[in-house]
Amino acid sequence: MEVTALLVKQLRDKTSAGMMDCKRALLENNGNLEAAEEYLRKKGLMDAVKKSSRTAADGLIAIAVSEDKKMASMVEINSETDFVARNEKFQKMLGEIAKIALKAENVIDEKFSSGKTVKEEIDQLISLVGENLTFRRAKRGEAVNGLVSTYIHNAVNPGMGKIGVLLHLEAEKNFCPEKLDEFGRKISMHIAAANPTYLSQNCVPQLVIEKEKEIIMAQAKDLGKPENIAEKMAEGRVKKFFEECVLLEQIFVMDGKLKIREALDAFNKETGFNVKIFDFTKYVLGEGIEKGETNFAEEVASFIK
Repeated sequence: MEVTALLVKQLRDKTSAGMMDCKRALLENNGNLEAAEEYLRKKGLMDAVKKSSRTAADGLIAIAVSEDKKMASMVEINSETDFVARNEKFQKMLGEIAKIALKAENVIDEKFSSGKTVKEEIDQLISLVGENLTFRRAKRGEAVNGLVSTYIHNAVNPGMGKIGVLLHLEAEKNFCPEKLDEFGRKISMHIAAANPTYLSQNCVPQLVIEKEKEIIMAQAKDLGKPENIAEKMAEGRVKKFFEECVLLEQIFVMDGKLKIREALDAFNKETGFNVKIFDFTKYVLGEGIEKGETNFAEEVASFIK
């Protein structure tokens, strides 16, 4: 069967694959559009496997929020470069995946609007952009009698950026959603800036506390301090650790005076909502990913293989 320009255009419109790839797929499958699309999908999957060894430490974090703000999800998908993260197709895909994460636990196997799974959709985009893309993680927060406030730092698009925060708030009494969300957003911005590790002192593992004490006691011993002084130094170090790493003990960055727990008490006194911070999650794009060193020539070569 003759492969016409119209057939190539139809396949390209349907798959967004390159012109030459579309022509080759049609030639290999005697002009059959469905078979050619399947051919391109298989080619895309092979490209994805080939590129999967390359480190993806860039990309974007996206947040989706339900209409009533009782549920929110946060997703991180990594690319190799910021160039791809700014790609419209990448951002559209990420936005839809964040919405899928509102309702699904095992996001990667859920169906996309195209009918493919999320994994298949990512693999297809890999073949189009020529970079490794990885679905790294997803988190969902759901409130019973409260809401989930969110914050994206330096947003490149609504709900997308390189730092994201979910803050789960629960209220014991009736509350004004707008007022609670405004307060929650401020706390979320604080979390993005202050980087707490734990919600409260009770959340800090005893082993962590003992390790902090052990370090100070050893330092005090080296300095020849008496045991009672060393104990006081250890207590002071643990207190400082709480102030640095525990959300409720941190100084509220927007106030500069009150601790977060004091700001929360003041908000509850003002509103009568009796709000408690139930949980929080912060994602920083690419945190913990080790990116291998490569020279520019090797990097360019890797994209054209």
